[in-house]
Amino acid sequence: MAIDVVTFGCRLNAYESEVIAREAADAGLTEAIIVNSCAVTNEAVAQARQSIRRLKRDRPKARIVVTGCAAQTQGAVFAEMAEVDRVVGNDDKMRGETWRATREALAAPGGGKIAVSDIMAVAELPRQKVVAFQRGLPRAFVQVQNGCDHRCTFCIIPFGRGNSRSVPMADVVDEVRALVAHGHAEVVLTGVDLTSFGADLAEAPRLGALVKRILREVPELKRLRLSSIDSVEVDDDLLDVIAGDARLLPHLHLSLQAGDDLVLKRMKRRHTRKDAIAFCAQVKRLRPDIALGADIIAGFPTETEGMFARSLDLVGECDLTLLHVFPYSPRPGTPAARMPQVVGGAIKERARRLRAAGEAALQRRLASEVGATREVLIESATVGRTEHFLPVAIAGENPGTVKRVKIAGHDGARLTV
Repeated sequence: MAIDVVTFGCRLNAYESEVIAREAADAGLTEAIIVNSCAVTNEAVAQARQSIRRLKRDRPKARIVVTGCAAQTQGAVFAEMAEVDRVVGNDDKMRGETWRATREALAAPGGGKIAVSDIMAVAELPRQKVVAFQRGLPRAFVQVQNGCDHRCTFCIIPFGRGNSRSVPMADVVDEVRALVAHGHAEVVLTGVDLTSFGADLAEAPRLGALVKRILREVPELKRLRLSSIDSVEVDDDLLDVIAGDARLLPHLHLSLQAGDDLVLKRMKRRHTRKDAIAFCAQVKRLRPDIALGADIIAGFPTETEGMFARSLDLVGECDLTLLHVFPYSPRPGTPAARMPQVVGGAIKERARRLRAAGEAALQRRLASEVGATREVLIESATVGRTEHFLPVAIAGENPGTVKRVKIAGHDGARLTV
């Protein structure tokens, strides 16, 4: 029976699930469900646990293996679940020998359920090549970096991912070329701290150099997109390519987190409110049609209503279109979890107001697109995405193709043609 991989969380997890599926199959693992978990919030961990219980009810004979960030940071919690047969660490999941050992452990239980190594001791990334995404998606993800050297006070992810490690540029280019050869029209570069790419490599290249090399050496690539970036780490080469190459798509998702300077300081972020606004204005000058998204946390510890108002104002100040709102969730062991907490009801209300501001901004952007001609990547028979990552309602098109269309209107959620 085929292996099923259930993925939670970020684009990097989506990429890694492709590697997991291949390595587990090559190891001879069968009749198994692998849950690739996320730990970014308490809700993400709870969702993984709920999914595990449901999967076991639906397929009682399947063996369940849990991996990912939540497995790395809370391995014992998952090991205590009766439904779980094995817990595999976040670096371990990318290695073929792990899945061979897992197959053997599942065949002869009794040797322990947890196979989680010290993620902080990992110094390099396993060399992986995802030749084609198994799910046939037109958009493919390429891991260029993993881990994070920063220690934001709210974030558990460095303890689930380890320190920053980069993939050599030549390997990234080879993987992009292979994905394009297998029919992927769009490639997304992913990482935990994407803009820290290269710092650990011999010549310390920056992300901008990598992007320029991909576009130069893979001319057949139609569309290149970046996942979440930290604006304070953006280099001049990256700004240059944002301004000068249409194949790097006009859409950036920014890790902003807050709009108040004291909150940013308590978060241990490395930018100020002024920095964020200036960066957004700069990229708007370089690429006037660019669409900007951002992560913003509602209800960070010690956040007053006045502090929150400055985060709310950031939506307009930075002209944000695609907002990801996170109600603050205390992660055990992080400094923020020990700070004075905002009342839960206030967190929910602030998150609601942030989402409403984001929705209003999206509606304005959708309305502004009417009459424009856009290049739409067809994702399925019913939906595509513009260069700006805006959804478009499509009927009867071939997934994977890029089609030039004129935007006729929108239905409140998607553009229409």
